[in-house]
Amino acid sequence: MIKVENLNKVFKTKTKEVIGLKEVSLDIKKGEIFGIVGYSGAGKSTLIRCLNILERPTSGHIYIDDVDLLSLSSKELREARQSIGMIFQGFYLVASKTVFDNVAFALKAAGVKSVHKRKERVTELLDLVGLADKANEYPAQLSGGQRQRVSIARALANNPKVLLCDEATSALDPTTTKSILALLKRINREFGITIVLITHEMEVVKEICHRCAVMQDGEIVEEGQTYDMFAEPENELTKKFIQTVLDFELPQKLLSECEGVILRLQFRGGIASDAVVSDMLQAFSVRGNILHGKVEYIGDAPLGIFIFELVGEEEEVNKAIAYLEERVFVEVIQDARH
Repeated sequence: MIKVENLNKVFKTKTKEVIGLKEVSLDIKKGEIFGIVGYSGAGKSTLIRCLNILERPTSGHIYIDDVDLLSLSSKELREARQSIGMIFQGFYLVASKTVFDNVAFALKAAGVKSVHKRKERVTELLDLVGLADKANEYPAQLSGGQRQRVSIARALANNPKVLLCDEATSALDPTTTKSILALLKRINREFGITIVLITHEMEVVKEICHRCAVMQDGEIVEEGQTYDMFAEPENELTKKFIQTVLDFELPQKLLSECEGVILRLQFRGGIASDAVVSDMLQAFSVRGNILHGKVEYIGDAPLGIFIFELVGEEEEVNKAIAYLEERVFVEVIQDARH
């Protein structure tokens, strides 16, 4: 659906060149929600602006449905952009226009001349985003979440194949963020629209992204299925992002008071709800104490992470650990026996 090959972007000033993107390659499948994560200055916003040529890359290729956007004429590019919707952090609504007119503007710009067709489409979209009763109100009368819903309706006006979201939830409170993410997930599910989502919040990625990539200094440093990235992150930056969601650091005082072996247990998929620990405690002469833990859902799949103290005779403890290692991921955090 979206293929990026060896994309580079260099910004030139009077005194120097600044690298925005460096050899970025991505393959985003049709109908998936793909997250791009990174701190400020990582290059993620530059990348998403390149995807619809709001920012023209220095070199490389961008294909959407096998069409190289960089090979198109100005007229062809304008037509191609009609199949690419974009949602911004700042909403960018026209303050002097009603909600209805803000959405209708996208249809007018695309050359839809029929007033009836515009009215029908705008009414349909406002109903979709839950703002049917706000059609005649102005942006200043709406909450941040409602304004973002208007911008989503506007981005969907011309039935795009791709929806680009540049920090679409960064200015919203947590509750509103969840509702906007639920709406994007519904749009993806019901209409099959491919969504590319830029964010610096791993919680957003966890909530709705099928796959994701982590960016640093204009490069992709890790990419994969979102669940796998959470379960087994490889890059140090990815691990830092994951820790913002799955933070299990225990107080040093608590660790110093433990007498046995402290383990970090990670349960993937369906096994997250299985009775692995209770079965182990019954099978071996050991005592167990859960110090911390919870089950997170990455998309719709469970990932259980627990910090667990194991106490008993050394031989039995070793057998218990071996039993666990055959079934779940086990990391020894501390061994007070030695």
